[in-house]
Amino acid sequence: MKLVEEREGEGRLTVRGEAVGEVAYSFNRYQAMTAGGMPVPGLHRIEGQLALDAMPEPLGLEIDSHVALELEDGRRLDLTVIDASGRVLAEGHGPGKCGCC
Repeated sequence: MKLVEEREGEGRLTVRGEAVGEVAYSFNRYQAMTAGGMPVPGLHRIEGQLALDAMPEPLGLEIDSHVALELEDGRRLDLTVIDASGRVLAEGHGPGKCGCC
């Protein structure tokens, strides 16, 4: 996989369908590539960190909780919380869907 995007900023966090406030984020997006250097549609990985400890109220998130993050540029990422420190992960399609499925 090739690193294709690095981002950090402030975004709007949604938990269980409810907007809970602004949160600092950082993430790296990796794209699978063919041997010829072309991207493999739909095969990517996002690894990141949300500053959940800075949220005004405890969110009651558990490992494998699903959250949505609206980025500063308007894109939305659906992420899975993978540990108590706020690390998040997503695999599959990225911020935009490809036309393969």
